[in-house]
Amino acid sequence: MLLAIASCNTTEHIDVAESKLGMNEYKDSTALRQYVGVDPRYTEWCAAFVNAVLEESGMKNLHDMEHPQPLTARSFLEWGVEVETPQAGDVIVFPRGRHRWQGHVGFYVGWEKDEEGKVYYLILGGNQNDSVSIERYLSTKALGIRRYKYEHDSNNS
Repeated sequence: MLLAIASCNTTEHIDVAESKLGMNEYKDSTALRQYVGVDPRYTEWCAAFVNAVLEESGMKNLHDMEHPQPLTARSFLEWGVEVETPQAGDVIVFPRGRHRWQGHVGFYVGWEKDEEGKVYYLILGGNQNDSVSIERYLSTKALGIRRYKYEHDSNNS
């Protein structure tokens, strides 16, 4: 098995997300509820986690964009800019469930290839096995890879 951890320029939001690793929606429900703004025991909270991490890191999130559905994973397909090849810290959206609106979202931290040659993205996210964790997702299933679009004040350039 080939494993590659994306280590180029680890960004602040990845450090913030990593600091939450291991938090569980049952054991840490009060702390998670305060952090993500929803009760993780009763609400799918992957998008809420990504929004909270971005906010804590001073980055624009779906709430800042006044997105009409900031708590749905697929809404992140409208965040940042689309890229083809992921880098550490990019947001990746995957399908989930039977309905078109359902999905999963998290931060890309690396990849690995199995014995059959299938490539998996390593995703740091919330609501992965009821916790903040790093899990494998088949790369070919990704619906979109999004990168933070740094904005600057054109009046100060």
